[in-house]
Amino acid sequence: MSEPTTPAAPSTGHNAAAELLALYRSLVLIRRCEERLSTMFADGEVPGFIHLSIGQEAVSAGVMAALTPQDTIASTHRGHGHAIAKGLSLDGFFAELLARDTGLCRGRGGSMHVADMSVGMLGANGIVGAGLSIALGSALAHRTLKNDAIAVAFFGDGALAEGLMHECLNMAALWKLPLLFVCENNGWGEFLPTSKQLSFSLEGLAAAYGIPHVAIDGNDVAVVAAHAARLVAEVRSEGPRILECQTTRVRGHFEGDAQKYRDPDELAALSERDPLGIAAGQLAAMGVGETALSDIATEIAARIEAAVAAARAAPAPLFEAAMADVYTGAGIGQPAMQGDA
Repeated sequence: MSEPTTPAAPSTGHNAAAELLALYRSLVLIRRCEERLSTMFADGEVPGFIHLSIGQEAVSAGVMAALTPQDTIASTHRGHGHAIAKGLSLDGFFAELLARDTGLCRGRGGSMHVADMSVGMLGANGIVGAGLSIALGSALAHRTLKNDAIAVAFFGDGALAEGLMHECLNMAALWKLPLLFVCENNGWGEFLPTSKQLSFSLEGLAAAYGIPHVAIDGNDVAVVAAHAARLVAEVRSEGPRILECQTTRVRGHFEGDAQKYRDPDELAALSERDPLGIAAGQLAAMGVGETALSDIATEIAARIEAAVAAARAAPAPLFEAAMADVYTGAGIGQPAMQGDA
């Protein structure tokens, strides 16, 4: 694991407090959505597996704050936080995870493949590292179209040993694509610590491909946002960059994983690095009162419950929906394409 860089002293003043409060709102929204999904999964309402991003919210909130609506992202199996921070509809998000027809992907994507092209969310992905090539292709499209947008590839430290990682780093560097690689380094790849899976660091890998790399505290949303803003600007004008965010995986690899392979003392200590607690402490030091934070919590709780209620009331997809959106112009109720049997 690379050592984090020493961040500049946080800015102060009204604007800084307002910006941090907006980031805090994003942290709370992601955390409360994940906690609600945890409860619903335990109650059997959410089919399949879910991988929660509790403890890693600062990466999603901080990076997304630096992006424009035209910028695109490709995510991972632990992608709820990325999707929510990018601005997708909560109604569509919860409906998707409950496999409803009103879901963002009409219930066919679910947790690990949720996507929303309207906000530049190219999709979560159940295959480790697979989002890297999707983001690479998107970055190439941005450069070809000359639209000044960039792509962001989120990945975990477990993806560093994938061959696709090396291919994408090489192509991004060779063609100087507008691509930001964001590593959420939580120190674990499924059930093994990273130290037992990798013989190299991301810093060394970045140097081998000639891509500038920075490692930061990924649990401090203000630090993430500041570094992301700088790197995004560099990516737009100069080419690929790598942002390594050292963060914490509080829950198991998947929801329901008892984590018996982890030291209980280590798990207990993770609360000291809670992104919400860090941001709340910084806001208090800036003079932001508890009432403001409480109001945010109340507002977000209401939004989530409204989205959950709408998802529960939504219809399940029709069987015919399985063939919708497979071909351009062909959907439910439309005739077969010419030449089809």
